[in-house]
Amino acid sequence: MKMVLRGNMATAYAAKLAKVEVIPAYPITPSTLFPEKISEFVANGELKCQFVKCESEHSAMSACIGASAAGARVATATSSQGLALMHEVLFIAAGMRLPIVMAVGNRALSAPINIWCDHQDTIAERDSGWLQFYAEKNQETLDLMLMAFKICEDHRVLLPAMVGMDAFVLTHTMECVEIPEQEEVDKFLPPYKPVYKIDVNNPMTFGAFSSPDNYMEFRYATQLAIENSVKVIDEVFAEFEQKFGRKYQRVVPFMVEDAEVVFVTIGSMTGTAKEAVRKLRSEGKKVGLIKITAYRPFPADLLRKYLRKARIVVVFERNISLGYGGAVYPEIVSVFANTGKRPKIYDFIIGLGGRDIVVEDIIKGYEMAVKAADEGREEFIEWIGVRKEDIEVIK
Repeated sequence: MKMVLRGNMATAYAAKLAKVEVIPAYPITPSTLFPEKISEFVANGELKCQFVKCESEHSAMSACIGASAAGARVATATSSQGLALMHEVLFIAAGMRLPIVMAVGNRALSAPINIWCDHQDTIAERDSGWLQFYAEKNQETLDLMLMAFKICEDHRVLLPAMVGMDAFVLTHTMECVEIPEQEEVDKFLPPYKPVYKIDVNNPMTFGAFSSPDNYMEFRYATQLAIENSVKVIDEVFAEFEQKFGRKYQRVVPFMVEDAEVVFVTIGSMTGTAKEAVRKLRSEGKKVGLIKITAYRPFPADLLRKYLRKARIVVVFERNISLGYGGAVYPEIVSVFANTGKRPKIYDFIIGLGGRDIVVEDIIKGYEMAVKAADEGREEFIEWIGVRKEDIEVIK
C-alpha cells in the first residue's frame, strides 16, 4: 500500500509494523510527530503497546532501558537537545547491550536556538556504542527503522541503533511511501527473543559496578559486537531486498566506476549532489558520488573499495567538530593512512542549521577542490555558504 507521509510518520508506521511493545517518548521539534502518531495508533487500537509519556528525554531513554532489559521490543524518537539530554543514558543502553531503536530528526544544537537540519546531534553521539543509519528519503526512514530492529536484535549484535532523518527536509516533508503488508513484515521480523532479561523467577544483575579488573573486557565485547554488526547489516539488507525489492547498502555508489573526483554525502543532500554529478558529467567531467547509509559501524572497507581509484575525494558535511573541521573527513582520511597510493581528500562544511544546499554549492565545492589539488595543497577544510564578512574577529 502506498501512502503520502512525512518522514516522522513513516518511522511511526515502522514502529507499528514492528509491533513495538513499549514506546517511552518526550516531544521535541522536529520529532514530535512520531509520538503524536503513535498515540493515535494506540488510542485507535491499531497498536497494542505501552505508550509512556515522560517528563524529559533523559527519562524517556531511561524508561527505554528498563523496558528493553525486561525483554520488550522498544522504540522512541528525539532530536537535537533532546538527544544531548539523553547522552548519559545512551552509553548505558549500549553497555547493557539493549536493542533499542530510535528515530532522530537531525537538528542543530544550541546556542543559538535553531530547529532546522544539521547532523551535529547524532554525530556528537557517534562514540556512544549505538549503530547509526541515515536516510536520504522518507521511504528509507521506514525501511531503515524496520531493518534496524532486526539488526539490533540479532544475538551476534545486541546493540541499540539511531535512524537519522534530516529535520523538516524529511521529518515534515510529504513523499510517497510504500507501506509493507503486516504479514510480510511479520515473516521478516519475528518477535524479539532476548538472551537475558529481568525475571523475578530468575534473578540477575544488569549494568552492575565494574572494577578495573574487568571494565576493559566489557568495552572490548561491545567493540566486537559493533564489528559483528557489519556482517549482520549486509545480511539483513540483502534479505530485505529479496522480500521487499528495495536495495540498501552501507555505502551507496553513484557513477563512481570511472570517476576521478568523488563526492561523499550523508542524508538528504545526496539528491542535490546527484544532480550536480549529472550536470558535471554532461560537461564531460568524470565525477561520482558515495552516500554513507551506515555511519556506525564506520564503513572503512567499502570506502576504501570505492574511493581508492579517485584522484580527489570531496566530503560535504552538515556538522562541525569545533576546533578542527568536519567529523567525517578525518575518518575518511584514516581509511588511506597506511596505504601507498591515496587520493587528495578535501572537506567542506555546508548547510548548517538548515541553510539550503543547492546544486551550485556542490559544483562550487568541486571547483575549489580541483583547484586545491592542482595547486598541491595537502590539507583543505573550507566552508560553503557562510558570510564571513558578517563575522567580527577580535585579535
